[in-house]
Amino acid sequence: MSSLSLKERAVAWLSGRMKSRVPYSDSNRYLEGIYAPVPQERTETQLTVTGELPRELNGLYARIGPNPLHVTNPGAYHWFTGDGMVHGLRLENGRAAWYRNRWIGTDSVRRHQNLPKAPGPRRGVVDVVNTNVFGHGGRIWASVEAGALPVELDGELNTVKHGLFDSTALRAFTAHPRIDPVTGEAHAICYDALKPQRISYIVVDAQCQLTKVVEVPVKHGPMIHDCAITRSQLIILDLPVTFSLKHLLQGAGLPYGWNERHQARVGLMPRDGHAKDVRWIPVDPCYVFHTCNAYDLDDGGVMLDVVVHARMFDRSRIGPEADGTRITFERWHIDPARGTVKRTVVSDQNQEFPRCNETLSTRPYRYAYTVGFSNAEHARGLFRHDLHTGTTLTHDHGAGRSTGEAVFVPRQGGTAEDEGWLMSYVHDANTQRSDLVIVNAQDLSGPPQAIVHLPVRVPAGFHGNWIPDSH
Repeated sequence: MSSLSLKERAVAWLSGRMKSRVPYSDSNRYLEGIYAPVPQERTETQLTVTGELPRELNGLYARIGPNPLHVTNPGAYHWFTGDGMVHGLRLENGRAAWYRNRWIGTDSVRRHQNLPKAPGPRRGVVDVVNTNVFGHGGRIWASVEAGALPVELDGELNTVKHGLFDSTALRAFTAHPRIDPVTGEAHAICYDALKPQRISYIVVDAQCQLTKVVEVPVKHGPMIHDCAITRSQLIILDLPVTFSLKHLLQGAGLPYGWNERHQARVGLMPRDGHAKDVRWIPVDPCYVFHTCNAYDLDDGGVMLDVVVHARMFDRSRIGPEADGTRITFERWHIDPARGTVKRTVVSDQNQEFPRCNETLSTRPYRYAYTVGFSNAEHARGLFRHDLHTGTTLTHDHGAGRSTGEAVFVPRQGGTAEDEGWLMSYVHDANTQRSDLVIVNAQDLSGPPQAIVHLPVRVPAGFHGNWIPDSH
C-alpha cells in the first residue's frame, strides 16, 4: 500500500478544514429527486420484460455513478465526489437474468461495511471511484480521473482488486480511456491536481499492460475529462477549467473552476510521438466534458465531434451548470496547417453524453447519439444526429421518464452503421423506479424493442457500457 506524501496530507487536511466551515444546508439538488442515493445493495432475479429482448445480446450492461454512503453537510457536497456504485443488468439468450447494484470497494466504503480492504495498491488523496465502468482485456474495470487507481470487478460486480490494470505504476488514470477497435489499445489523457504543470498520455494494451507514458507540459492544472484519438493522432483538450485554490479555500467539494486567464487550445500529438511533437491550436473559450468520435481528414486536419459547454464551474460549487448555460453538439474541423479550429453547431438543444457505433471509432461515421440534459429533469430525449444530412431524430421516453447515457450496441455481423440497439437506464418519476430500455437504432422514433422493469430506482449517474461475454 502506498502512503500519502506530505503534500497530499497537507492538501487533504486543508480541504477537510475548509469544508467543515461551509454553512450547513439540508438541501442539495444532487442528493434529491432523480439524484438521490439508494441506501442498500440489491440483487433481483425476478424481472418483468415488456417486448422482446434480442437473443444475441449475451452479456452485462453496467453503469456507474455517485451514491454517497454518508454526507455530513449537503451544502458542501459536490455530485462528482460521491462514493461509486455500479448498477448492472445481465442478459442471457433473450432473458433478463439479474440486476445487481454494488458499491465500489474502496477503503472508505469497506470500512463502512465492516469488510477487509481489497487487494492492490492505492494512490491519491481521495479514494472515490465513480465515473466509468468498461470492459478491457477480458475483464471489467471501474475508473475515475485525477485520483484513485482503477478497480477491477468480477462478473457479478464485486470488487476484485485496485491497480493501474496489470502495471505496478502508481499513476492517476482517467474516466475516459479511448479504445482503438483495431488494436484494442486504451489511450488516455490523465491529470493530477497536485501536479498542475503536466498531464500524461498513457497507453494500455489489449493485455492490460502499460506500454506508453508521455508527460506533456501545461499550465494552471487543467481538468481534462476526456480526449479523442484518430488512426494517427491523439487530441488533447486544454480548456479553461483549472485547479482553483480559491475554490479549495471556499470549501468546494471539487476544487476546479472557470479560469479566464487560461488559454483555450486543442493539441494534436502523433500517437507514436512525444511531448515536443504536440501542435497547439487556439479555440474560443468553452468547455468539453465529452467527445464522440474523431478521424483524420485528407487535408491533413482532423474532424472532432464534441458536446460544448459555453462555461463550466463558473457559479456552481455542487455540480455542472446546465440551466441557463448554452450546451451544443458541434463538429470541430482542426486545421494544423492554418492553426485554426472551425466550429460548426450540429444541434443547439441542451444535451450531453455523446456516443456512436464505436466499432467506427477513429474512422468517418454518420450517426451520433446524445441525450437531452438539464438540471431540472437531468436527461429526457434521446437524439440521433445524422452528420451527413444535418437532421436530428428524437426518441421520447415519455412524461416523467428520464434517460441516462445511451450506449450503442452493434448487432453481431451487421453491415449498416445503425444496425443495433441503444441501451440505457430510464428513471420514471411517476413510479420512482427505473427500467433498462432497449431501442432499435433503426427505428428510433418507434416504441422500444424491449423494456426490463426493475423493482428498484437507479439514480442519475455517469457512464456505462455493454460488456459482451466475448469481451
